[in-house]
Amino acid sequence: MQLGVVGLGRMGGNIVRRLLRSGHQCVVYDRQSEPGRLLAAEGAVAAADLNALVAQLKKPRAVWVMLPAGEPTDHAVTNLAALMERADIIIDGGNSFYKDDVRRAASLRASGIRYVDVGTSGGIWGLERGYCMMIGGDQETVDHLDPVFAALAPGPSGIAPTPGRQARDTRAERGYIHCGPNGAGHFVKMIHNGIEYGLMQAYAEGFDILRNAASEALPAEQRYALNLADIAEVWRRGSVVSSWLLDLTAMALAEDPQLSRFSGVVQDSGEGRWTVLAAIEEAVPAEVLSAALYTRFRSREEHSFAEKLLSAMRNKFGGHVEPGGTS
Repeated sequence: MQLGVVGLGRMGGNIVRRLLRSGHQCVVYDRQSEPGRLLAAEGAVAAADLNALVAQLKKPRAVWVMLPAGEPTDHAVTNLAALMERADIIIDGGNSFYKDDVRRAASLRASGIRYVDVGTSGGIWGLERGYCMMIGGDQETVDHLDPVFAALAPGPSGIAPTPGRQARDTRAERGYIHCGPNGAGHFVKMIHNGIEYGLMQAYAEGFDILRNAASEALPAEQRYALNLADIAEVWRRGSVVSSWLLDLTAMALAEDPQLSRFSGVVQDSGEGRWTVLAAIEEAVPAEVLSAALYTRFRSREEHSFAEKLLSAMRNKFGGHVEPGGTS
């Protein structure tokens, strides 16, 4: 299948590479010329601008936008829509607010342009591991794009289906799912990221307690100089708290047990805030997710070991760099 891709950053570039590996054709564009030049050397077609990108796509055209949420994505969608025709498809694969998807889809529908929102999880590891995708849009359009989603998804990855899933949608077992109409994909991804905040905070606080077991404020016979890297490693094997986040935690602690290159400043990219807002709108208690978000706010004022570990985990799974830091 042929796909246009706009935005060739950490995830956008690797999405193109994974598609190329599966035999798909990609026409790509980024404001910076270098990412396109590199991908052209790997088999993609680099376009000089959006006009050139759209001109090189076969009808019905499909363009995947992978840009920061908000104005950059709005701008790209608006400009693409002006160049596209009825039955063409715009896909937002970034972390947009789901209410923006509802608005965009309604606006594009008037001109017959189809819109699909894709919550994309996988970060900088997606090229090798694949991307977990949560998709919103109409059934016909989502089905049309299935070859793209199937190529990007992790596949079964050696994980047996959950017992009792017979006669259910097998796409979920391969790492992607059609969640519902426009906005549903990014809504599910928003909650996914809110849960991610809570999980990360639990690990960070737990390891901070372990680290401070050696505190001189404790009775001497109750002090423990614990090896955090070894604890993380053993918990990866047979423990009920094992997870990919724990794998990344173990990696970070093995590399630097003191996390000395992290200050503990922990950014939030928006989804945690939107999750808490959704909880308020639905009158659903979300104490853990709210507290995890507020801890990120506090991290910008004072920094504990827990916050350094949060920053380390974000760096490991998404390549996120602290303000003023280097990768």
